[in-house]
Amino acid sequence: MAAVEVREVRRAFGPVEAVAGASWQAHAGQITALLGPNGAGKTTTIECLEGLQRPDSGTVWVLDTDPWGAGAEHRARVGVMLQDGGLPNTATPLPLLSHLASLYADPLPVLGLAARLGIVDFARTPLRRMSGGQKQRVALAAAIIGRPEVLFLDEPTAGLDPHARLDVWDLVRSEAARGVAVVLTTHSFEEAERLADRIVIMAHGAVVADGSLAEVSAGRSLEERYFALTGRGGGG
Repeated sequence: MAAVEVREVRRAFGPVEAVAGASWQAHAGQITALLGPNGAGKTTTIECLEGLQRPDSGTVWVLDTDPWGAGAEHRARVGVMLQDGGLPNTATPLPLLSHLASLYADPLPVLGLAARLGIVDFARTPLRRMSGGQKQRVALAAAIIGRPEVLFLDEPTAGLDPHARLDVWDLVRSEAARGVAVVLTTHSFEEAERLADRIVIMAHGAVVADGSLAEVSAGRSLEERYFALTGRGGGG
């Protein structure tokens, strides 16, 4: 059974249909990469899966539960990394991660996670003074510290230098290896090619490709196939 399922989902904002009948799945132990131009419906779909929005029609399921209005027990099983971080600007990393860890029954060790992501190098810096890449690392740590079964990552390596990006890729792979269903959005073809077990491409609110890298690429590079399916200016 899929850990995450999107089935004929539609979501409109006034006359604009952000998601237009999208369907796809993500499975435990796999990394699913969601690609598409800005405005393709990726973020809206993910926010429906996170319980932040409710579809107008169709269904979304996460761990066999409708995330809209789901309780604390369900939410403790899901890790979320938002694009804007969603973390308090005055906090410093280690006290923040320690507080988050205290909310879970079996959290990851804070110091070990901070060391793995290089957070100890700026441990005394409040979030408001961090670079974008530093904030990304703290947000990722916050998303995984509770050992989630499903992990939603919105552009997890945006703003990271090459070394930090490799560290994050290794961490994401290790999460999938322990059985987590990882769903990440990305604009990086390299990231999708190197990480994803399954690739979903969206354009204009619909899924235009879904499958393994070989199935989606269809004998071409992922970049060529992406632009053939979405158009260079697609999405808006």
